[in-house]
Amino acid sequence: MPPRTAVFFHAHPDDEALLTAGTMAMLAAEGHRVVLVVATAGERGLADMEPGEELGRTRLKELYESAALLGCARVECLGYGDSGLSPKGGVADERPDNAFIDADTEQAAGRLADILREEEAELLSIYDPAGGYGHPDHVQVHRVGRRAAELAGTPIVLEATVDRDPLVRLLRLAGKVYRFPPEFDVRTFESAYSPGEVITHRVNVRKYTRQKRAAMAAHASQAKGGDGDRTLAVLLKVPGPLYRLVFGTEWFVRRDVPPGTRLRHPLDPWPS
Repeated sequence: MPPRTAVFFHAHPDDEALLTAGTMAMLAAEGHRVVLVVATAGERGLADMEPGEELGRTRLKELYESAALLGCARVECLGYGDSGLSPKGGVADERPDNAFIDADTEQAAGRLADILREEEAELLSIYDPAGGYGHPDHVQVHRVGRRAAELAGTPIVLEATVDRDPLVRLLRLAGKVYRFPPEFDVRTFESAYSPGEVITHRVNVRKYTRQKRAAMAAHASQAKGGDGDRTLAVLLKVPGPLYRLVFGTEWFVRRDVPPGTRLRHPLDPWPS
């Protein structure tokens, strides 16, 4: 396969490490150009330090470290404000004037489309319509990303997701023997991400879990905050062999192919 360019669009620093790091590392290792774009600096995330500019600068520094570990050729931040999350999980009442969730979709899409055109991108990775677990900024990534691909004529759009069917079963089982962090509500996953029947790509990234784990570890500010260890810290404690098993697959949905289609590689073409 000749070298191509793939753009991965995420809401906040550390999102790339959790959802698409293995695929990014794989594409980079194969000689493709990998570009990482985030909408915000994640300055309202939970961390040991107070939310604000200092946290945003710290998280962007961590983002560049993660990107280097994954082999990214370019990193861009669109500079929107982190919209935050309400205590009930929806849109926060108090948010910055430039919050990403309040951005004009057409304008934001135009900015991302400029990058797609400049890079002559063959692929854009965004989130599914639910925004994964429903964070407002993640839902906005889906809307903005979809429109940007239309504007730029990007031929392949993949929605990064998780097969929620085995995930829910696994979490219910784990919940019987393990106490999850306070922000981790297993019930939210029953309507999060995507059902297995719509997933078109199950990408085997076991060869790249070392890079994926290192990318997760790069986001040290997100390991603690609030009442103690956060989800990222818990995931990093998973033993190596189990980590490769659990995190050795990444899932995507491609909407322009017939239901039930199974493609092996993110850049696999599909005749129109």
